[in-house]
Amino acid sequence: MAVFHKIGVLTSGGDAPGMNAAIKAVVDKAYEMNIEVVGIVGGYSGLMAEPDPELETITPHTVANIIGQGGTILYSSRCLEFATPEGVAKAVKACKRVGIDALICIGGDGTYGGAYDMTKAGIPCIGLPGTIDNDISATDYTIGFDTALNTTIDLIDHLRDTCESHARLNVVEVMGRNCGLIALYAAVASGAVAVAVPELPFDEEACLLKIRNLRDNPKSRKRSMIVVVSEGMPQKDGRNYGEYLRERIQTETGVESKYAQFAHVVRGGKPSLKDRFIASEMGVRAVELLVAGHSSVAMCEIDGKVVATDINFVRKTDRMYKNKLKAGDLDGFSEAELAEMKALVEKRQEECRRLAALAESVSL
Repeated sequence: MAVFHKIGVLTSGGDAPGMNAAIKAVVDKAYEMNIEVVGIVGGYSGLMAEPDPELETITPHTVANIIGQGGTILYSSRCLEFATPEGVAKAVKACKRVGIDALICIGGDGTYGGAYDMTKAGIPCIGLPGTIDNDISATDYTIGFDTALNTTIDLIDHLRDTCESHARLNVVEVMGRNCGLIALYAAVASGAVAVAVPELPFDEEACLLKIRNLRDNPKSRKRSMIVVVSEGMPQKDGRNYGEYLRERIQTETGVESKYAQFAHVVRGGKPSLKDRFIASEMGVRAVELLVAGHSSVAMCEIDGKVVATDINFVRKTDRMYKNKLKAGDLDGFSEAELAEMKALVEKRQEECRRLAALAESVSL
């Protein structure tokens, strides 16, 4: 069992609903185990601050009512300096100077990279997946995804109302970076006529034909139509793909078409029950693991269970899924670990194919 007197918690990268629930869980569990907690303000940038890190002592009292708040009370940022060996060394020195024994880092892939580097440099770290994109391939679920989906669907429903009134089509661009899961789930839940994501081929001609048929078929006479586009779709003709597609649809079908880009609005808002629950469970488990002597692991939800997975395994699985592996990235992994990585990649790919097929089935 490891002995910790003070641990730090930070949120880094893009914010996600549920981050505050995770912070609260970390604080409550740590205090139950007689460990002091300090919040690092502004993510890794807070560790790099001069002359001293930007810290805030947080207790069960100070976090008592944050579980339902969106955003992150510790604020967040992306820190380019921290991505260098010199930056990591500076952060480690700062932790030791103020007595931080370990870190719990909430965020996405970049946050995990920082946690991995800090652990190698002597500060034990555990990562929690906080990103609305659900784009960490080694976990089925990331904190913030459910709330972002609910917000996205709510906004699409609002657009659907006015589309029905005016017999319009709306091309909706949703967040997700290079991961199309928000778009795919939203397409199913909104009855979209089509969905375009970077993981799967998109047939524009078939989309145009379908729109014409839905408009002209006397049995359907569909007045309102939604097309969902993931923000990770490559630009077309030098333009945002969603804007390009909207123009092509209107030009070639004659259906009045509008374009809506939801962007960062879906990062805000009160976290859903699921996000509060998963964040709480992961936060508690992270503290327990630290005290048990574990570090350089990330919390993952696999088939409904929260488990700890080696953080480097998580990062390389993600690179494998996104076709971003570099020479040497897989060195040191066993055949069994490589097979597990490939199985997780295939699981995510199959999820995308399944959702796309379901979206097509409910699109009329």
